[in-house]
Amino acid sequence: QVTFVESGGGLVQPGGSLRLSCTAAVRDSSLYDMRWHRQAPGKQRELVASISPDTSTIYADSAKGRFTVSRDDAKTAVYLQMNSLKSDDTAVYYCNFHHLRAGYDYWGQGTQVTVSS
Repeated sequence: QVTFVESGGGLVQPGGSLRLSCTAAVRDSSLYDMRWHRQAPGKQRELVASISPDTSTIYADSAKGRFTVSRDDAKTAVYLQMNSLKSDDTAVYYCNFHHLRAGYDYWGQGTQVTVSS
């Protein structure tokens, strides 16, 4: 088991910003892709953003131009800066560490993001 600490979720008005943070107690985070997923009520969990050890990134179409994923391997942390938030961004956001060699995944407990006026 890996202990995760996620933070930064909350209630924000449309057009606002939030920054999610996630740290995980893994030995060497440079072995992992770090990802953010989200799950809205009644919908499947979807990938929002991913960042590899060489800091290359992938974004869902819905996140491009608004969200920025970053990582700090010294802190075994991943961040998601979310700007220009919309009501469709309302979901529980989960961080995920994917081990690139072994293929297994660790998941955070999730943090709620609600975009509403």
